[in-house]
Amino acid sequence: MTIATPGPDDPLILKEQDNHISSDIWDGKERGVLRCLEHTSILERWKLTGKQIELVGKAGFGYLRLMPAVTLDCALISALVERWRKETNTFHFSVGEMTITLEDVALLLGLSIDGKPVTDVDVDPKSLCENLLGKAPTDFKGAVKLTWLKEVFSECPEDAAIEQIEYSTRAYLLYLLGSTVFASTSGNKVSVMYLSLFKDFDEAGKYAWGAAALAFLYRALGNASLKSQRTISGSLTLLQCWSYYHLNIGRPKLKKEPENCFPFLLKWTENRSGSRMGINLPTYRKALDSLHPSDVQWLPYKDMDFSVVPEDIKNSLVLRASRTMLICFDKAERHLPDRCLRQFGLPQPIPKDVEDWKRKVSLMDNKEELPSELKEWSDRYELIENSIDSVGESEYLQWYEKITRKFVGRAESWESRFRQTIKAMHEVVKIVNSISTNGMDREDRKLFNNVKTMVHKSWTEKYADSPSEGDSTKRTGKRKREG
Repeated sequence: MTIATPGPDDPLILKEQDNHISSDIWDGKERGVLRCLEHTSILERWKLTGKQIELVGKAGFGYLRLMPAVTLDCALISALVERWRKETNTFHFSVGEMTITLEDVALLLGLSIDGKPVTDVDVDPKSLCENLLGKAPTDFKGAVKLTWLKEVFSECPEDAAIEQIEYSTRAYLLYLLGSTVFASTSGNKVSVMYLSLFKDFDEAGKYAWGAAALAFLYRALGNASLKSQRTISGSLTLLQCWSYYHLNIGRPKLKKEPENCFPFLLKWTENRSGSRMGINLPTYRKALDSLHPSDVQWLPYKDMDFSVVPEDIKNSLVLRASRTMLICFDKAERHLPDRCLRQFGLPQPIPKDVEDWKRKVSLMDNKEELPSELKEWSDRYELIENSIDSVGESEYLQWYEKITRKFVGRAESWESRFRQTIKAMHEVVKIVNSISTNGMDREDRKLFNNVKTMVHKSWTEKYADSPSEGDSTKRTGKRKREG
């Protein structure tokens, strides 16, 4: 059987194919399921007072704190990563490109996607920790352990002094971010750089935390898509719920359609009657390789109850189509919705070329390092895309087929599948032959012997003449002539 080349036929867009995990998989080098690092299960360990809940809301995280413990489907996440391309910050599926947009972040997490960029001038990390938390750990090196934050700050009395309440609330916010949207590959630490934006809780609420969360996730997806990586971090709950809404692959069943549910990720975390977590990575990969248009929901939110969505979030949703830069301190990533306009109900033309641009990688942020990126964010309302070119979908897909990676996994030949079936049947025969009837009563022995006879008969009739290693051509040809 001839196996089609996976692409891209034209390397104009996917210039980093040689470093992408799909190249290794095509060559038979499996890395397996990624280690997924997010810690939603620990959030319930921290109980907030009424005053703290008020401050968390002011800072912009009133909805994020509602995130329940989520069981991650690491096989599904790994299969999606194999389809992610950092050159375009999109998934490359057979139906075209799709991505997680600012709209998804706003509606699924309830985070603000409009406001000041999440960045600040350099501040000494230890001084920052001491000034805004009141103390720093003895082994401090720029990041703090999540366990330290909980042990030191999670018990805040209702009648505590306002200074102590603010210390504990900032510690909780750091704990919340480090467990969810800014979860890092360290597994149990969070950078204290975010603290600089929590000095004033009202001011903290003016930042575009949703845009920062998406920048962080884009960077994590891009890193995880490389051959050398074995872990992924960031808001994996966002990624998984995005997939549930948009793709009918690995999607759990719901007991009933939820009502008054915001943020929208709660639909998939509190109301499931079951999931498909038993599906393995090769099965997900095969499903994505053969993704059918009927398995895609381009407009998954159109029937949701928008009366529960806060007005400020609804008003900012126009930014979903902004071709702008997303910023999270030292990370800046391109938001390219013009490549996925069908997610907004618009026709998809051939998108603009992606401009050459080098990602910055510094340990701590300095606004002077990102002048052009910050300018793009400030111009976000002027960069909103509309599909004016009404090119037919067939023309777009013809172009897309040339520039994309069409397959991740190799299609198995019939001969390979035949050998696997023979091997499995051979194992069944070995197991049946190894079972002793000693200790069985008469009826059980009779039943077992009937089963054993059926297995041997099936093997003799169908597989006794089967191809073995090194003899496939001769024997397969013999079976074909006999048939």
